[in-house]
Amino acid sequence: MGNYFDELKRSMDYLGEQPDTLFLGQAVEYKGTAMTNTLKDVPQNKLLEMPVDEEMQMGITNGLAIGGTVPISIYPRWNFLLLTMNQLINHLDKMPVFSHGEYSPKVIIRTSIGSQRPLHPQAQHVGDYTDGMRLMVENIEIIRLDEPRDIFPAYYKAYNRTDGKSTLLVEWGDYYGEK
Repeated sequence: MGNYFDELKRSMDYLGEQPDTLFLGQAVEYKGTAMTNTLKDVPQNKLLEMPVDEEMQMGITNGLAIGGTVPISIYPRWNFLLLTMNQLINHLDKMPVFSHGEYSPKVIIRTSIGSQRPLHPQAQHVGDYTDGMRLMVENIEIIRLDEPRDIFPAYYKAYNRTDGKSTLLVEWGDYYGEK
């Protein structure tokens, strides 16, 4: 087992090897966040760079999942993921209910509690809404990745699950270089 960053990269490499995955988000094809480096060995044809339109990205994510793709939808900070709440809560989470079980999309959502060290980026970039989000969803499992040993098993589970749930994985930005 490697350090926090190495385990994230190993997880992304594993997901990139799967025939039905697609990674989408900001800074997936082009440099821009700490998460970008974890994707450097994912095949280029599996990376879909998105504009700064978080709700649209989650809508596209939902559509891809309905079509049989397993999207890995990446939001570098919880604060950005907040902008997806309509698509995330009213659509992805409720789809098995309002479709009477016809659609149970499997989506992997990747986000982070923003790094505060060595430079604090201010309150709009360091939120942790994990506990509050758990109260709002029923068909999305939320896993906070506190230790390097948690990372690969969580992403493996998210991809291989057969229970009709999606998974939101919460990373710690500060741990990329600390653990």
